[in-house]
Amino acid sequence: MGTFIQLVIDGLAMGSIYAALALAIVLVNQSTGMINFAQGGMAVLSAYVSYAFLGMGVPLILAIAIAVVISFALGAVVERLLMRRFEGGDPDTAVVVTVGLLTLITGVCGMIWSYNNLQFPSLFPGDSFPFLGAAISWRSLGTFLVIAAIMVLLQLLFRKTKIGLALRAVADNPRSSSFSGLPVGRLLMVGWGLAAALGAVAGALVAPRLSLTPGMLDGALVYALAAVILGGASSPIGVVVAAWLIGVLENLGAVYVPFIGHDLKIAVPFILLFVVLLIRPQGLFGRKTVVRV
Repeated sequence: MGTFIQLVIDGLAMGSIYAALALAIVLVNQSTGMINFAQGGMAVLSAYVSYAFLGMGVPLILAIAIAVVISFALGAVVERLLMRRFEGGDPDTAVVVTVGLLTLITGVCGMIWSYNNLQFPSLFPGDSFPFLGAAISWRSLGTFLVIAAIMVLLQLLFRKTKIGLALRAVADNPRSSSFSGLPVGRLLMVGWGLAAALGAVAGALVAPRLSLTPGMLDGALVYALAAVILGGASSPIGVVVAAWLIGVLENLGAVYVPFIGHDLKIAVPFILLFVVLLIRPQGLFGRKTVVRV
C-alpha cells in the first residue's frame, strides 16, 4: 500500500509540472484562440532571467517577481511585433511561427548561458515528511498547491471578470469583438503577456526539479499538450486534472503493468488520450463547438 501511495504522490508531483505549462498554453488559447508551442521556451527564458538576477545577489522571491514582470512585457512585445502579423490568417502558419520561436529562444538561452545543467534554488524546503507509509517532499507539495491555486484563479478570471470575458470574446471572434468596442489589439497583448508571466512562474517551479537547461521543458511540453487536449483547451480545471491524471497513470503503469515498464510509460498518456477523444472529442472538461451556418 505504501508503494501505491508513493507512486500516486510522485505522479501528482510530476503532473503538476505538466500542469504548470499546460495552464500557460490554455491562457494563450483562451485569449487568442491559438496553441503556442513556444510557451515552454518562454518559460525557460524566464527561469534563466531569474537565475541571472540570483547571480547578482537578488533574493529568490524578488528575482522571480522581476522575471514575471519582464516576461509579461516580453509576451506583449512578441504578440505586438511578431504574432500579430499572422493572426487572422491561416492558423497553421501561426503555429509554425511559434515552433520557430521555440527553436530561437532555446538557441539564444544556450548561447548566453550554455547547455550545461545549472542548479536553480527551490521556493520550498527539500526535505520530506511521512504520510501513510509514503514520503512527501515539501517541494512537491508546494508545487501542487501553487498549481491548484493558479488553476482556481484562472477559472475565476475567465468566468467572473470583465477582462477574462473580453479575452474569451476576442479569441472567439475578433472582428465581432472589435465592432462591439473592445480593444482587440490591446487585449491580445494582455493575453500573451499573462501567459508569459504564468510561464515565468512555471519555470521557477520546474527548474529546481529538472535542473535548468535550455531544453528542460521539451519533454514536459509534449505531456502538457496532451493534458490540454485531454482536459479541454477551454478549461483550466480540466487541463490540471488531466495533467495530474497523466502523471499518476504513467507512474502506476510503469510499475504495475509488466509489458509497459519504465521504457514504454510515455505511451500511457497517449493511449488514454486516444480512448477519451473517441468518446469525447472536446476533451474531458471541454465545451462542444457549435457552428451556425
